[in-house]
Amino acid sequence: MARRIAIIQGHPDPEGGHYCHAVADAYRKGAVSAGHEVTMIVPAHLDVPLLSSKADWEHAEAPHFVEAVQQSIWHAEHLVIIYPLWLGTMPALLKAFLEQVLRPGFAFEKGRPGKLWKKRLSGRSARVIVTMGMPAFFFRWFYFAHGLRSLERNILSFCGFGPVRDCIIGMVEDPSDRRRRDWLKKIERLGTAGA
Repeated sequence: MARRIAIIQGHPDPEGGHYCHAVADAYRKGAVSAGHEVTMIVPAHLDVPLLSSKADWEHAEAPHFVEAVQQSIWHAEHLVIIYPLWLGTMPALLKAFLEQVLRPGFAFEKGRPGKLWKKRLSGRSARVIVTMGMPAFFFRWFYFAHGLRSLERNILSFCGFGPVRDCIIGMVEDPSDRRRRDWLKKIERLGTAGA
């Protein structure tokens, strides 16, 4: 069954040419070939300002791109976020982008006093794909994938996404193209499945 999918390609280099760009293209190719409706969102092509206060996050006028991105996420049944591991977590541009887009009132809203926050994006699944130079098992088992877990638990699940699955692609700077090509085939199959 065809799904509505939003892909956030979170590499901060607007020029492209990185493995994250190839991963996003592979996922999109698979999804489109299977008849899924795909929206590509590229924060590196947007002017994303930093939020500097709680008041700004809750009440300041959002940048011009936010409404369109929020509509794409609201319309989607499945969200895919792709980024390279930088200093143990997502690049700053992607974090700033998520802070701008996942504002109170859109992604969640305060409950009554003493009650939990209401998750407004429930009913949507998500997949996070992270690329890195180190071996994936080292990131997962030695570093406990803290940056990835924070995104999955403290951002996506907090807003209602579930299930949230991930792919950790390690050793992307390995000169062997075979592993990179194998991963792109796997990612394309995930796109075909809309998973």
